[in-house]
Amino acid sequence: MKIIERFIEKESSSGILLIFATLLALTFSNTALAPYYESFLHIPVEVRIGALHLDKSLYHWVNDGLMAIFFLLIGLEVKREVLEGHLSSFSQLALPGFAALGGMLAPALIYLYFNQNNALAAQGWAIPTATDIAFALGILSLLGKRVPVSLKIFLMALAIIDDLGAIVIIALFYTVDLSTLSITVAVLSLFVLVSLNYFGVSKRAAYFIVGTVLWLSVLKSGVHATLAGVALAFTIPLYAKDENNKPISPLKTLESQLHFWVAFFILPLFAFVNAGVDITAISLDQMTGSVPVGIMLGLFVGKQLGVFGLSWLAIQLKWAKLPKDSSWLQLYGVSVLTGIGFTMSLFISSLAFEDDTLFQYTDKLAILIASFCAGILGYMVLSMAKKQRVEKEAE
Repeated sequence: MKIIERFIEKESSSGILLIFATLLALTFSNTALAPYYESFLHIPVEVRIGALHLDKSLYHWVNDGLMAIFFLLIGLEVKREVLEGHLSSFSQLALPGFAALGGMLAPALIYLYFNQNNALAAQGWAIPTATDIAFALGILSLLGKRVPVSLKIFLMALAIIDDLGAIVIIALFYTVDLSTLSITVAVLSLFVLVSLNYFGVSKRAAYFIVGTVLWLSVLKSGVHATLAGVALAFTIPLYAKDENNKPISPLKTLESQLHFWVAFFILPLFAFVNAGVDITAISLDQMTGSVPVGIMLGLFVGKQLGVFGLSWLAIQLKWAKLPKDSSWLQLYGVSVLTGIGFTMSLFISSLAFEDDTLFQYTDKLAILIASFCAGILGYMVLSMAKKQRVEKEAE
C-alpha cells in the first residue's frame, strides 16, 4: 500500500505542476513572448557518433526521446501491477478493465461519427481515448480524504490500462514506412534484453546500454520510438539477486528513481512544449469543425459514458464490485475525471496530425477545453457526493 500511496502523492503533485506548465505555455504563445516560445521549441539539438547522426528540434527530442522514458515508467508500472499488484487477478482487474474498455470505445465512436466522411480527420480517432493520470489524480488530491483510497486506486488502475491501450494503438495505427534493417536491429536488441532477463542479470546498466540501441533502432525504423521504452520495461526483472546473492528488485528500484524525473521534469516540459496554442488566432467558427467537436464530445461525453456505463454493467452482472467505501455518485465523478485527456491526447494528436497547422491548432485547443471541463465537473460531482454522504450518515 505504501507504494500506491507514494505513487498517488507524486502523480497528484505532478498534476498541479502540469497546470502551471500549461498556463505558462498559453501565456507565452498568446503574448508578445510568442516568438521566443517558438524559438525555444525549434532549438536544434544534434547528436553525432560516427555514422550515426540525429538532428532534431527540441520539440521532437521531447516527444521522441523524453517521452520514451515516460513510457518506460508506464511499462514498469504495468508489469508490476500485473505480476503482483492491483491487476494481478480477475477480481482486481475486472472493474478498471471494463471501465478502461468503455472509456476507449465510446470516445472513439463519437469522434468517428463526426469525422466519418473525412479520411484525414478520421486519423485522429484515438485522440479522445486517453486519460491523463497525473491531471486526474491531481484533481482528486484537491479533495483530500473526502475521496476513499479505493477510488484513487481504481482511477490509477484504469489509467494504467488506458495507457497500455494507447501503446497498442500507437504500435498498430501510428507507424510510417518501416525500415527492414532498423527493425532487424530492434528485434535483435529485444532478444538480447530478454536473454539478460532469462539469465538473471540484475545490473540495470546492461539493460540501459542495450535499451539505448533498441531506442535508436526503433527511432530509425518507422515505429514510434516511445514503444522502445515499453519493450525495455517488460524485460527488466521484477526480482533478481545481486553479486552477493541477496534478493533485489531492479524493476521497483528503477520505477522509484524514474518517478521524480517523469513527474517533475519530463511531463511538465512535455506540457509546456505541446500546450502552447495561439487562442487569439482561432475563431468560434473554427471550433465548430468536426475535428474539435469530435475531440471535445469524445473526451467530455464519451469518456464518462463509456467508463461509467461499462462499470455499471460489470457491477450489475456481478463481474465486479463497487470500490470499497464509495457510492455510485462518486464512481460517476471519477468517470467524469477520465475525460481529462491532456498529456496522452496531445501526444496522440501529434502522431495523428504531424502537421500542427493542419487544423489550425483547434485539435489541441479542443483537448484543453474538454480536459478543463471534465476536471471542473468531476471535482463538483465528487464534492457533492461527499456532502450527500455526510448528510445521510448524520440522519
